[in-house]
Amino acid sequence: MSAIPTIAEAAAAIAAKALSPVELTEACLARTEAMDSTLHAFIRLDAEGARAQARAAEARIMRDGPRGPLDGIPFAHKDIYCTAGVPTTAHSRVLQDHVPTEDATTVRLLAEAGVVMLGKLATHEFAFGGPSFDLPWPPARNPWNPDHFPAGSSSGTGAAVASGMVLGGTGSDTGGSIRGPAALCGITGIKPTYGRCSRAGVLPLAQSLDHTGPMAWTVEDCAILLQAMAGHDRADPASADVSVPDFRARLGRGVKGLRIGLVRHFHEVDNPVSPATLAGIEAAVAFYQAEGRRSAT
Repeated sequence: MSAIPTIAEAAAAIAAKALSPVELTEACLARTEAMDSTLHAFIRLDAEGARAQARAAEARIMRDGPRGPLDGIPFAHKDIYCTAGVPTTAHSRVLQDHVPTEDATTVRLLAEAGVVMLGKLATHEFAFGGPSFDLPWPPARNPWNPDHFPAGSSSGTGAAVASGMVLGGTGSDTGGSIRGPAALCGITGIKPTYGRCSRAGVLPLAQSLDHTGPMAWTVEDCAILLQAMAGHDRADPASADVSVPDFRARLGRGVKGLRIGLVRHFHEVDNPVSPATLAGIEAAVAFYQAEGRRSAT
């Protein structure tokens, strides 16, 4: 297992009783204590609450086995996800004393899956705009170089996952706020299909564009998280009443039969990208073409 395990690696070790959720949580808390004064990924760290949850997970696992691959996994939520009894601020002075009485649907689902919640993570104020330096909490920094931007608005989640403070976290994406921090922090994020994951209890930005989704080190980890987060929720009027497939089982199937659209005028004419970005797009196109041909033979 790597020094910072993936969720899949940690879950396998926990299930084999080779790794303790308490030890894993303490390791994440130690990394947070060592690094967060520089990275500012957390708005609120609940170390004692996390320790209590980890002890409960360990006792449960020793008695009955794990609930699933998220049982005992250190985790944190972007601070627009409402958490019962724990302040949810949207990284804003306006809401610094806001304490929800109910969990967001996705917070509840992940808690039921057994995650150990370490706390709430930095964002842009109300998940909009850019980093601000006049708020009660400083903006998150990029763990690969703290002088650099981790992108936004799920900036705290990107920084916390990439630095190993947590193994996974929630993000939200209205115009790139999962995908941007995942890219700039070198991790993986999924913007799910609209309606796949409930937004009930998540502070809104644009109802017709908001998506909730997971962020973690790998695609497999995000598939594990998406499995827990997805599902119909009558509390979200845009929630899709469709069955939830086994996302993890579908990994590695290749791209045979997949149709991918590429609207070239967006990046070639309307807003021309740099030569390096264009080369990256063309390399991706060539990759999918080659993978498709390989799958067809």
